[in-house]
Amino acid sequence: MKKLPAHYSKIRERHGKLIEAVEALGQAAKNAGPLEAMTAELVQLAAAVAIRSEGSVHSHTRRALSHGATPEQVRHAAVLLTSVVGFPAVAAALAWIDDVIEDA
Repeated sequence: MKKLPAHYSKIRERHGKLIEAVEALGQAAKNAGPLEAMTAELVQLAAAVAIRSEGSVHSHTRRALSHGATPEQVRHAAVLLTSVVGFPAVAAALAWIDDVIEDA
């Protein structure tokens, strides 16, 4: 994985204990069930799309790719949400996903 985004690194420097707790919670959630890492990242990517969180879409795109997802699978995870969250949210998410894919 590439260097962490500057904004996240700043938060980590300023609020290290909080970030440790957030990361531990995330890992505990992933360990709580049988989903494979790639699938878990695609689920979290879909949630990030739904709440229109650009940073989270970037993060979970990177993580899904690092766990073996193809660019097509990542894009499909967003496209599947069109009838749920609407085309404008999906279009924005696809641009954010492409930010990561094109930078890889």
